[in-house]
Amino acid sequence: MKKKSGKPGKSTLKPEVIGITPHGIWILVRGVEYFASFGDFPWFKDATVSAIYAVTEPHKGHIYWPSLDVDLHIDSLEDPAAFPLVARQTSGKQTKKRTA
Repeated sequence: MKKKSGKPGKSTLKPEVIGITPHGIWILVRGVEYFASFGDFPWFKDATVSAIYAVTEPHKGHIYWPSLDVDLHIDSLEDPAAFPLVARQTSGKQTKKRTA
């Protein structure tokens, strides 16, 4: 008689920035590699290396850079054109946030 595996536990895979190039960053999330170009994701262009590498996944499908206050859904990495940047006025200065 074959024994069945138990119910899967919580994933221990954490998102990881696996590379930074002059054109953008490579991110590994749940075994899938994504490229975030600086053109599509301008928040990373002038960020420090340590800020870029400090990525978390607070919820499945959402990745977050706390020191940059950037929160992205995986869908926006798969198809950036479907999630255009939207400018918002905050505290007297204009900031851009992705609508994801």
